This record gives sequence, C-alpha cells and structure tokens, in this order.
Amino acid sequence: MKHPLILKFLTGREEQVNLLRPFHPRDKQLLVELLRCPEEISVPLEELCYIMVLDKSGWQLPTKEGELVEHIETTTGDSFDLRVPAQNYKSGFYAFPIDQKASYRNIFFTLHGIRQRREERPLSDILEEHGWLQENAIDEVLDEQEKLRTRKVGEILAEKSSVPTEKIEELAQQTESVSAGSKVRIGDLLIQAGLISREEVEEALEAQSKGKKKRVGELLIEKGLITEEQLLMALSAKFRMPVVDLQTIIPSPEALDALTHNMVMQLKVLPLSLENRHLTVATSDPTDPTIGDNLRFFTNLSVDFVAAPASEIQEAIEKHYGRSDDGEEQIADLIGELSSAQIDVEEESDDMIDSSVSETDSQIITLVNQVLLDGFRKGASDIHFEPGLGNQPLQIRYRIDGICAVAHQIANGYKRAMISRIKIIAKLDIAERRKPQSGKIIMRSDRRKIEFRVETTPTAGGQEDAVLRILSSSQPLNIGEMGFTESNRQKFTEMLEKPYGIILCVGPTGSGKTTTLHSALSHINTPERKIWTAEDPVEITQPGLRQVQVNPKIGFTFDQALRSFLRADPDVIMIGEMRDPETAKIAIEASLTGHLVFSTLHTNSATETVVRLIEMGLDPYNFANALLGVLAQRLARRLCKQCCKAYQPLPAELEQLQYYYGRSNYEAHGLPKDPKQITLYRAEGCSACNKTGYRGRIAVHELLPATEDIRRAIKENILLEDLRDLALENGMHTLMMDGIGKILAGHTDLEQILRVCM
Repeated sequence: MKHPLILKFLTGREEQVNLLRPFHPRDKQLLVELLRCPEEISVPLEELCYIMVLDKSGWQLPTKEGELVEHIETTTGDSFDLRVPAQNYKSGFYAFPIDQKASYRNIFFTLHGIRQRREERPLSDILEEHGWLQENAIDEVLDEQEKLRTRKVGEILAEKSSVPTEKIEELAQQTESVSAGSKVRIGDLLIQAGLISREEVEEALEAQSKGKKKRVGELLIEKGLITEEQLLMALSAKFRMPVVDLQTIIPSPEALDALTHNMVMQLKVLPLSLENRHLTVATSDPTDPTIGDNLRFFTNLSVDFVAAPASEIQEAIEKHYGRSDDGEEQIADLIGELSSAQIDVEEESDDMIDSSVSETDSQIITLVNQVLLDGFRKGASDIHFEPGLGNQPLQIRYRIDGICAVAHQIANGYKRAMISRIKIIAKLDIAERRKPQSGKIIMRSDRRKIEFRVETTPTAGGQEDAVLRILSSSQPLNIGEMGFTESNRQKFTEMLEKPYGIILCVGPTGSGKTTTLHSALSHINTPERKIWTAEDPVEITQPGLRQVQVNPKIGFTFDQALRSFLRADPDVIMIGEMRDPETAKIAIEASLTGHLVFSTLHTNSATETVVRLIEMGLDPYNFANALLGVLAQRLARRLCKQCCKAYQPLPAELEQLQYYYGRSNYEAHGLPKDPKQITLYRAEGCSACNKTGYRGRIAVHELLPATEDIRRAIKENILLEDLRDLALENGMHTLMMDGIGKILAGHTDLEQILRVCM
C-alpha cells in the first residue's frame, strides 16, 4: 500500500510523494514515488527537513500523559505547535498535531532541519518542577521585570543624581504639555537647566535600555533565587538541548578548524565534533536561534546544539584556540629573566647540588608550572626536559601529533633546579640521581584536572632527563570516530557483540591502544553488563566501569587484579597490558569461561601477536578457541585541512603506492590505476598547523578476525609468513594497505604512512 507524504527539503523545496517502503528513523534513505511524474527515487534523509505523513485513514490521535506541547521552528522557516512524545532516535523525532482535525497524521523532523524547538510552558514551571524555585516566587520577579521595561529616564536620573524628584516631575509635566512634534526630552531640559551633565543622561539611557532587555532568568539569578547552573539546566530542558560537561570532552580537530577564533569569541560557542557535515556546537544561550543561523550561513554545515555554562565555554576557547598567546609570552618573559649572566654555577661532581638557585625559587616554580600548562594547551602528549652537557642549556621539547619539536631553551644554570622542582611536585627523592624514578603530578587549572606521569632517567655528565606524559582526563571516542574503514568497523563491531572470548589491541607505545579499547568498552557499556578494568595508569574514565589502578610497588599486579575480578562477578574484563605469561594464561582461561576479555600487547602486527603468544607458552588449542580477533594499529599525522593542497599524482608516484600496497592486492581490491582519476594531497603549512602541514592524527588499522581457517592454523602452529598469507586470503588488510587507502582518501601522505608502518 502506498502512503502519501510531503517531503520538505533543506533547500525549501517541497514534494508530494508516495512512500513505497516502510520508513524507520535509522534508515538513511526513503524509497518514494513522485506524484508529479511516475518515477521511483531514493531520497537521502540528510537532505530533508521534515517528512509529513498525510494518510489518516482509520487513525485516532493518540493521547498520553506527560506529552508536552512544543513550538518547533525549522531552518526552512516553517513553524508548528505539536505534541512530542519521549523517543530516542539519532536522526530526528516524531511530533503529533494537537487537534484531531489537522490535515496530517504526524511529522518526522530531522535534527539538522531544526532551527529551534521549545516547550510551550513557562520557565518558572520547569524550575519549580525540579525544586529549584519556590512556588509564586516568580510573581515578584515578573513585577520587577515589568517595572524595568516601563521605567522612564526621569526615574533613573532621580535615583542616580542629586536632582530632587519634585524638580524632575515638574520638568516632566512641561514635556507632556509641549506638542509631540517638537520632540522635547526631559534629559535635554535638565541639561539646559544645568542640573545634570550630558554623560549622566547617556548613562541613564543606557541603564533604561539594559533594563528593558533583562530576562526573567537574569533577574532570578540577581535575586539569588536560582543559580546560573540551574537556569542553564531549565533552559536546556525548555529548548530540548542536552547539557554537556566540557571538562570531559575533547573537541575534534575538524570541528575546531570549522570555526575561526573571532567567530567563537563573538558567538560565545565551542565546536565539539564534525561528522558527515554535521557540526555539534556548545552554547550557553539556548534561547538565541540567531547563533545557529549565523553558524549555518558561515560554515555551510548542519548545526546541532548542546548546552554548557558560559564559564566552561570561555575556558575551552582559551585552551583550544589560545588566549592571544598570553601563555607563550609569559614563558618567554620568564626565560628572558633567567639569563645565564645572573648566576655562576660550577659543575663539580655528580652529588653536587646548585646553591645559587633553588627549586623553591619563585621564578623556577612559576616557570615549571607555565611550561606544563603550555604543553597541555598546545596538545602535547609528552614534555621532554633534556639538560645539555657542560654549559649547554636545558632543552624542552613537546611531542605533538607524534613528532618532537623544541619548544623552549632554559639557561644552563637553572638545569638542576628545574629537574629538582619536577621531582619535588612528583614526590620523588631529589637526592637520588643515580637511578630512574617514576611518579606523577596532578595540576588543577581553570577547574580542570591535568595529570602528568613522570619518568626521570640519569644521563651522561651527571645530568637527569625528565619526561612527562600528559594524561588529561578524556572521553572515549565513538567507534565511528576511530578512523576504521567500513569493512573493519563492521568486523570489529561484530566481535564486540560476542558474549565471550578475547580481543587484543596491539602496537607500540603511543599508538592509541588504550583509546581504542575504551571506545570498544563504551560501545558495550550498558547497565546489564558488569565491566572491570585494570590499568596502569587509568587514563580515561567512564561511568559504569569499575576501574582499578594496579600498583606493582606493593605487589598489586595485572595478574592479581585479574584473579580478583574473576571473583567479583564480571561480564567484561579489560587488562591494560599482558606483561607476562601468567597474565596471558589467566586472561585466556577467563575468556573460555564465559567472559569477554580485552587486553593490549606490544607487538608489531596482528599475525605476529598470535605467534608471540604461542611462543610465550599459551596452549594453541585454548588460545585458538578463545580468540575473537587481533587489532594492530598505528597513529599517522593527518594533513592540515586548512592548507593541504590537492594534486594529481605522477605515474611514478602511483607506481610507488602500488608497490607498497602490493601490486596483486592493489588490483584485486579494485583500487584506481589511472593517475588522472586520483586526487592526492600534500602538506603546505599555515598558522593553524604551526607551519608543519599536519594537524591531528589518524589511526591506521590491521584487523585479524578469528575465522575458522585462522583458528585451525593456530592449532597447527603455522609459521608467521604462512599465517599472514592465510589472513590476507580471509580478507585482512595490512597496516600498510590501510594506510595507502587513507592516502587515497586524502587524509595523509606516503611519508607519514611509511614513518609509522615500515
């Protein structure tokens, strides 16, 4: 049966159609027949503003308690007052007419087609419902708002100046007796009479204007009846806008690149994510629809809003867009003050401690704090303090996007004091400089917690290096944001849906293994599952997970944590790292007894991981039966989207790509062979990427699913080369293949792929 619809496109075009296949909000397309011509077409949901269902045969308007009337405005300029039931669709929502006599049955609105939606009930009702505002307290505020809106300039002048009220009233009567055409104002008369100045009149006019614009929420906060956070929560509920905590969100580089510094400062917004041309933006003013209008106009993207406090947005803007390089200037000023001419330190022996400058000096304390904060704000993953030999300075390097670059040079005489200061705040032994030490530093800046993992190492010349890994608390990424190809994403998701077995994520340090595992846990994290994790350290936190920090110093190791978990009724277990055969054996046993187990390993490829574990002493039969899959990964630098330059490759360059991919596999996978049909991108360099040509990183994957062929080969102790060939026959793409695919997709270049995959 055909169902008549009206489709409203984002462009404003309207089409009457018949629906040929049932529609569900998770569908990406609608199959319809145009009424104006007998033609079947597929319409992408992302092109639509709303779908109006016209068929009302045998239908009664449903009525449910708790459904609220909403006023809905679309980006095409249409407005509706409708009832919206509770629902949870990622693409949009259904709404129903208030009146049974309406000409349509219901409307499905796409989220990117909404300009604004709000509940048609007073803000005070929402505040009272949550217990944030006492009943009838709003009446006093409404009276004050009305007084502000009708307050005259004369009243303001009477309050702020020494002119008697009687005199102002007398002059006000004179202005009323004068004809309207003369436009005589009371302020002008007071100035002529020499009673007040022009500046006082202008201040009164400004106060009058501000008073007229004051909203109920502002007045409630001024009177101390509610807090700013409570107002934001109420407004977000009224305008159907989820509230987020920006301290736990890391905006994507693509989202940050979508808006300029001036734009975020003017609109007071923060872009959070950009996916499939949908930009998610945090705002502190859910009531202002013009913010969305401006963003859609300037970016040509669909815009989805979330709410966050203004203070958090300002802090995040300063962190991710910079504060006019204030922090860098402060460091430069401090380094300038620490000239080597100020002190004269004699390097005598390994156990000598500088007496001229101390780690407790205010300049040293301030400088260390500024360097740590500067590294965090610039997105560094590690900060390296490297004292030079003899009279050479202390070099500070930041590792950003996997690459180390010199950030600062500190005068020779302050080397020991800087390292000692780091050891003090990391609670290490400053007198011990002959062996490595490990510790951590916790800083709080702008109400944000930043954790640094500290490692000090003795180096030549009686010096000590310090390397600080930045462990800023972050949220797990969605599986769809991990950079998987569609094939790998589907296979990986299928593994996660298994009730038991073991999934391994492998790669070198800093390749994103922990991020991947937490994204996997986030995908399956539901109230029905009990999930335990043992980590060293806990870098990412998630609600719903029971996360444990292991401590080898007191004998609390991964294998001990795993044994404890098995007695604590787990469904899912994540072990931060398989460091020894004992941990690996217990993890395999756990996965064979009905638990889903995740872990990491420091190996180079997925197939090598299988062979390595067998060599560690695992039983091949148990391991083969337990294994669900192995994911190897690397992080390659991503080309800066603002400055990368498109070009057609030369035949020799395409030949090079085919060589690294494997010519036979390149042809078998149907990749383009004509250079004219390929567009590649090269790094250029701009201010956004600090002239490097790269900004952010992209993951490169090698996924080995445990098919029946693979399990059989593991049980037969197959050689590494033979296992790799078998995996390729079963559809696995190597790290290099996946990297070449991301080059062809325009995300990175061959230099970066070779750097991480060779």
